[in-house]
Amino acid sequence: SSPLNGETILLHGHTWHVTFDDSITPDGTAPGWYQYISGSFAGFTCSLCKRYWASKRVQVIFHFYLNSASNQGTIKVRCFKQECKRCDEAQMEEPNFPVENVDVLVERLVGKIRMRCYKEDLGDTNRASKLFDKIEGPHESLHCEACHLGICSQAK
Repeated sequence: SSPLNGETILLHGHTWHVTFDDSITPDGTAPGWYQYISGSFAGFTCSLCKRYWASKRVQVIFHFYLNSASNQGTIKVRCFKQECKRCDEAQMEEPNFPVENVDVLVERLVGKIRMRCYKEDLGDTNRASKLFDKIEGPHESLHCEACHLGICSQAK
């Protein structure tokens, strides 16, 4: 389970609740909701052969909505999975993000919320994700859930 699930973020006196939702899709936002997609570095472990690999193109999609009447915000998160290229019966595996990169993702998301929901002008202040492992070879588009959905930066 991710360090983000069930977290709350306080902004402008509003409480934002974070939940994971694998059903959200790119550009499938409900009316009044905003979308933010970000890539980050994460590692994966195959549940079958235990092979570990790292990717710097792990896509995370956020849908967020502010209900001003209740002073509550809702953030839905979906982290796109990858599968082992060596196993025939490979499962789509959840990414494991280094804590520092979770912090970077949250920082970027909060910036988007502040601009969209509170009309703040923040300029361009994006902090980059850190690579924590050597990346072996090219991005494996055939094994990337985000590529299959056409939202990976490597999607053809």
